Amino acid sequence: MPRVILTSPDQQAHLRLEPTPDDQWWRLHHAATPGSPAWWASFGARTPVELIAAVTDALTAPATPPTAATSPLEPLRHAGWSWSPNTRVSPDRIAEVEHFTDHGSNSWFITAALNKDPENQLWQAHFDGNTPDHLVTAFTRALADPAPLVRDPFRLPPRTRQRLHVRTEQLPADTVAFALERRVADLAARHPRTSTQSPAAGPPRLPKRRRTR
Repeated sequence: MPRVILTSPDQQAHLRLEPTPDDQWWRLHHAATPGSPAWWASFGARTPVELIAAVTDALTAPATPPTAATSPLEPLRHAGWSWSPNTRVSPDRIAEVEHFTDHGSNSWFITAALNKDPENQLWQAHFDGNTPDHLVTAFTRALADPAPLVRDPFRLPPRTRQRLHVRTEQLPADTVAFALERRVADLAARHPRTSTQSPAAGPPRLPKRRRTR
């Protein structure tokens, strides 16, 4: 099984992919910084990649200051999730967001399951209590987004198909072939490289001509 470790340029954040049975596959760790404690988040194997990307995009986007973040619960409220003291449940009853604040805790557990049977759990994500709110908000906003996701129908878990609304759409071959390239280009555009150019060199100096008698 592959094992991948991605590290931010400042060495503060590490994203690990460690496929292990019955455990979280993706783990995001961020070191403590002046004024902010260390924090971590983890995601199960079947967590939709769009949700993980929403968190990493919010972490790396310079145009998204933490002060501009709304409460992680706001996207769920606007999407019509049901409300209880510590739990928010999606309209289709598949996803559940738990926020624990007892004894100073601020941790988040997000679970997708077909029913209460542990065997029918699809994936789980966890944000520890020190995770910045704007990152949790990025996750809940992507989770509540009603836009359809592109998936290979032959790779969908059979047990989930009865709960899905599927729309078949033919995509041009180049759309699929260049999707990764476009993603990389979009990320590169968000972080333009800065370079310093040295002054243009002038014409080479010619050696002084000496008179000879």
